[in-house]
Amino acid sequence: MAEMTYLEAIRQALWEEMDQDDRVFLLGEDIGTYGGAFKITQGFLDKFGEDRVIDTPLAESGFVGAAIGAALVGMRPVVEMQFADFISCAFDQIVNMAAKHHYRLGEPVPMVIRAPYGGRLHAGPFHSQCPEAWFIHSPGLKVVAPATPYDAKGLLKASIRDLNPVIYCEHKYLYRHAKGEVPIDDYVLPLGEADIKREGTDIALITYGAMVQQALEAADEMSQQGIEVEVVDLRTLCPLDTDAILASVKKTGKVLIVHEAPQVCGIGAEIAGVIAQEAFHYLDAPVTRLAAPHTPVPFSPPLEDFYLPNATKIAAKLKDLASY
Repeated sequence: MAEMTYLEAIRQALWEEMDQDDRVFLLGEDIGTYGGAFKITQGFLDKFGEDRVIDTPLAESGFVGAAIGAALVGMRPVVEMQFADFISCAFDQIVNMAAKHHYRLGEPVPMVIRAPYGGRLHAGPFHSQCPEAWFIHSPGLKVVAPATPYDAKGLLKASIRDLNPVIYCEHKYLYRHAKGEVPIDDYVLPLGEADIKREGTDIALITYGAMVQQALEAADEMSQQGIEVEVVDLRTLCPLDTDAILASVKKTGKVLIVHEAPQVCGIGAEIAGVIAQEAFHYLDAPVTRLAAPHTPVPFSPPLEDFYLPNATKIAAKLKDLASY
């Protein structure tokens, strides 16, 4: 085991998969000579060469289309979106080509799109979005959103080895703000399995990505008041681990769903629907959601702080649920 940042865990996963499988290659904007906008691929060009670390034009639809073609002939491309916000430029390629190809022709499309997403870095409305719900809604795609370095490495390696197109959502704030122990040896984590980051008996707090840190902080605060919160880290958003969600709901009877993306039509609505349909009689309070408001992400630091969920806001919702 070695302690490393979330960024380094992603970097190691890419390096190891490329080192042991010649079919894996990278493409994206500024990932070669420059080493990537966040320096995740720094040094990759020297190690693996320009045939496997490909600097592309600023044309997301074009290089995602190229990745789909490469996947169809047996390669395992990993596309880097410089920011997840730009993924909308390749929306047609992703949801109409990559997502539907196996359904139409029975052929696998083993590719990964890395999508650096999320706020808390004061980057404004075009560099801070959380687009995961767009792709959860599109059959044929898997969507992953790790919260820790351990999960980030194991889930990225699993995504690269998967036969389906995977949208790998990596939160930019976590790159250098999340550290943890990561195995040095090769390992993968199964897609579609949630993880209980904290055991509890009173309230189930369901979340993912950077909100896991905030959730754990709020849960620790509630524990000091005698309220034990169970933190469920979804890790994979599609397929969704409904078994883990329902088990935690049945155990606690109260639920708070937290995500950074806007609340309207976010994954929290789907989770709430599943709970209402499958575990209604176990509930001791209404299913509660905490998410961003239905506006673009503000650029102003004070406004962004007001906009985003955080540990203080989570704790306030938990107090309300506990007293219901």
